[in-house]
Amino acid sequence: MDSVKGSFIPALASAPPRETLPTMYDLPSEFPEEPGLPDEFHDLQPQLLSRTLRLTAYSQENWFTGTDLNVYYDPTHVLWHKRPDWFLALNVPRLYNGDDLRMSYVVWQEQQPPHVIVEFLSPKTEREDLGRFYRAQDRVIDPRADQFPPPLAPVNTPPSKVEVYEQYLGVKHYIVYSRYTRRLRYFQLVSGRFQEQTLQAENPRIWLADLDIGLGIWQGNFEGVPSAWLRWCDRAGNWFLTDTEAAQQRAERLAERLRSLGIDPDDID
Repeated sequence: MDSVKGSFIPALASAPPRETLPTMYDLPSEFPEEPGLPDEFHDLQPQLLSRTLRLTAYSQENWFTGTDLNVYYDPTHVLWHKRPDWFLALNVPRLYNGDDLRMSYVVWQEQQPPHVIVEFLSPKTEREDLGRFYRAQDRVIDPRADQFPPPLAPVNTPPSKVEVYEQYLGVKHYIVYSRYTRRLRYFQLVSGRFQEQTLQAENPRIWLADLDIGLGIWQGNFEGVPSAWLRWCDRAGNWFLTDTEAAQQRAERLAERLRSLGIDPDDID
């Protein structure tokens, strides 16, 4: 992180940031003037990412996944923030200070930046999500464009999203997905700069070696909605199950076992 601009460790080293800077309780959890029109996909897809995440080297109490949560990153501009659609932070407690649900993610309090960030392209946000990697084919057409006025520009413009993720936070893995085109892009931090990586033809499309986990596109039904979803898997492309799917599999195996013993599971109250 020494080469990262505006590191999350504040320049004022005379006192700990936890004592001198705003905390999660001081910083707002949302700004209504922000662009973007979240839809149901932005609710369901992050759930699937969180519920299928498996990290063999980390306890579940030692990581945090955030969805549409403000990430405050610059102790010299304490209101500057970005709101990733989904992110993973390592070596932090599941609960804030070990005992509370988070209202925002304040990096100078957590002392750990996000390790993985995933953004889902939306109308009017694709340029911000992709920064210098934006291409014409990444444009998302919004059929409701005439119904909504453009967002107000902030008085003091903070750095762009890609600049923050790359230079301020040093995010190791930045992933962007469009459900409209089903295009997946992966940017890895190399020597302090994002470099786009070639995807594998088959799942896992992306392999995160430091986490020993893969990410692919799964065509299936999640919460009653058939779509092409991002989902975690192992190196062989085997999808990790949600808690609900795992319980259903156990129930099916038990039912098969009962039938093999001549017992109809439907007759059991």
